[in-house]
Amino acid sequence: MASRAIGRASVRAVKSRLTPQKAPLVITNNAVQKLKALMKARPEMAGVSIGVKTRGCNGLTYTLDYAEKKGKFDEEVVQDGVKVFIDAKAQLTLLGTEMDYQEDMLTSEFIFNNPNIKGTCGCGESFNV
Repeated sequence: MASRAIGRASVRAVKSRLTPQKAPLVITNNAVQKLKALMKARPEMAGVSIGVKTRGCNGLTYTLDYAEKKGKFDEEVVQDGVKVFIDAKAQLTLLGTEMDYQEDMLTSEFIFNNPNIKGTCGCGESFNV
């Protein structure tokens, strides 16, 4: 199956733990609105899949792809009508994480505010736990 990458994402380590939530991932309103716009352009897709892969100078990076269906071991997060499927390999690295979307004159990207991260690279694309 061909990759259907959505765009870039950055990671930020946060100093304090977020308040525990029922969902393994909390999606901000900005991220929900952006995901809705992306999904509107691809109505044949069931949702967005988040995974991790080895990359960069610090070990891991998140991947964002369109998903045709939920994987067998994926965790499903539904927020405001948006479906996000978390790959089994990414589930432990995402617990307690807030997914945000930010846009400015130079860039637009999803930001993962993650309390589990022990270190990030200088550019913020890779991390370790």
